[in-house]
Amino acid sequence: MARFVRKGHQAEANAHVPLPVRDGVAPSYLWITETRTGGMLAFLNERFPDVAGPPWAERLARGDVVDAKGEKLDPDSHVRQGMRIWYYRELEQETPIPFEEAILFRDEHLLVVDKPHFLPMIPTGRFLRETLLVRLKRKLALPHLTPIHRLDRETAGVVIFSHNLATRGTYQSMFQKRSIRKVYEALAPMLEGRAFPFTYRSRMVDGEKFFVMKEEAGEPNSETVVELIERRGDLARYRLHPHTGRKHQLRLHMASMGVPILNDAFYPVALPCKGDDYSSPLQLLARGIAFEDPLTGEARRFESRRELAWPAA
Repeated sequence: MARFVRKGHQAEANAHVPLPVRDGVAPSYLWITETRTGGMLAFLNERFPDVAGPPWAERLARGDVVDAKGEKLDPDSHVRQGMRIWYYRELEQETPIPFEEAILFRDEHLLVVDKPHFLPMIPTGRFLRETLLVRLKRKLALPHLTPIHRLDRETAGVVIFSHNLATRGTYQSMFQKRSIRKVYEALAPMLEGRAFPFTYRSRMVDGEKFFVMKEEAGEPNSETVVELIERRGDLARYRLHPHTGRKHQLRLHMASMGVPILNDAFYPVALPCKGDDYSSPLQLLARGIAFEDPLTGEARRFESRRELAWPAA
């Protein structure tokens, strides 16, 4: 069987992309690292046995699978080491997500968006057009749009996109240098016996299940400052300042302190998937992002207009 390297949906970042963005969806590509016999159709059927959407024979027939030069590939086209093939990911059916994003800011470089709960950032798994990236590309006709940081599907709030290839690296470097100041809010049980604010540190590593993280003994690699905003009975609203950007950092830190964020289906215990149940959103909000613009030196701050939902009394 041929080995390959698959890339995601940021195809527009490459120097030459032989397929255009179509209805907000950028083409994906595969690098083939081993020559094989049998033709392209056999290879694609073997590589993607459970492919969603139209079968590969139909996609090949309509010219939706091409090589690096944009030449249409046929069912018996050769599969050769070193070639790159381009195609569109497709889903026959996709459940609409009934929540809308809001544009907070746009200039010639950046797009700042207020993301709702439940909406994935980028195409993955069973989500394609019902993702923030594809929605925005389709609505705003911005083919080079790319998020320069991420939020979990379950988390709402402020997220920044770049849509200018010439300045993207400059803005991405802010996150690499940790010169971005991010603040979140969360609803969780009241943490008793602590003086606020305080800093929580731990060593985070991948968990046994690929989609969660865990803590272990050792040198801390994650840090969160925790403030108390208000208390209502046994619950509290917290302001969280992540000084590092580990996957699920805030969710794991809160759970590890014994006060998991309300409606967290991953921490402290990963619960069975509830599918498209939108009744209990994770009560975590990316409230704001602040930074000094690396191009202009201007102080910028963007804040979410959303609010967390206290449980009914």
